[in-house]
Amino acid sequence: RMTAVCASLQQFQQVWQFRAPLVERARRYSLPLLLLQEIFLRELISNASDALDKIRFQSLTDKAMLDSQPELFIHLIPDKANNTLTIQDSGIGMTKADLINNLGTIARSGTRAFMEALSAGADISMIGQFGVGFYSAYLVADKVTVVTKHNDDEQYIWESQAGGSFTVTRDTEGEQLGRGTKIVLHLKEDQLEYLEERRIKDLVKKHSEFISYPISLWTQKTVDKEVSDDEEEVRTAALYLSVSPWCCALV
Repeated sequence: RMTAVCASLQQFQQVWQFRAPLVERARRYSLPLLLLQEIFLRELISNASDALDKIRFQSLTDKAMLDSQPELFIHLIPDKANNTLTIQDSGIGMTKADLINNLGTIARSGTRAFMEALSAGADISMIGQFGVGFYSAYLVADKVTVVTKHNDDEQYIWESQAGGSFTVTRDTEGEQLGRGTKIVLHLKEDQLEYLEERRIKDLVKKHSEFISYPISLWTQKTVDKEVSDDEEEVRTAALYLSVSPWCCALV
């Protein structure tokens, strides 16, 4: 029976090696990159915006493309209980092949070009010219989980601790996205500031003011509430509030 279960799991999960030595490169350039940790959110929001552009463009000729998720959005979800920050969009999503080809090589994101430019003496402020993108997540996270659903494929989970390999698993039990991508950053112990509401708002105002889609921040508040004698005097309620007005220049 155990053999049968293992065989079944292997049908859904595969382990892949990165096509470029991510950890070696990150270690080599870690000192200057530490100065730019805050750009990770800008890069991931930019990626989400690109994904939304793609599905919106497809919908111009085929409105059915939006049936799986009619709304176009970007959600930022900090979770202090689990030390995670989630960036979710309802963009085009990725197929299994996309996950392997696009997230499996550091060169695809522009990170390699940026690192090589640094080693040649380029100014660190030039990072915006290279589209470092997805791999900037590892500036603040020691583990990244990507859940994604493309209209032409099943829902998959990509996961890696940047240790030289990553796994791709068919997602048969998790919450179904309909369409889009959810990136969960498992933050490093010294990067928990990025779970704070004010810090996130400041970063969006600073780096993502020209994004054309609504960005919402999910926040958790503690409120006082009158209750009956047989209930607790104070109850904690989770309030999920859309705060897109603080995102400047939204359409």
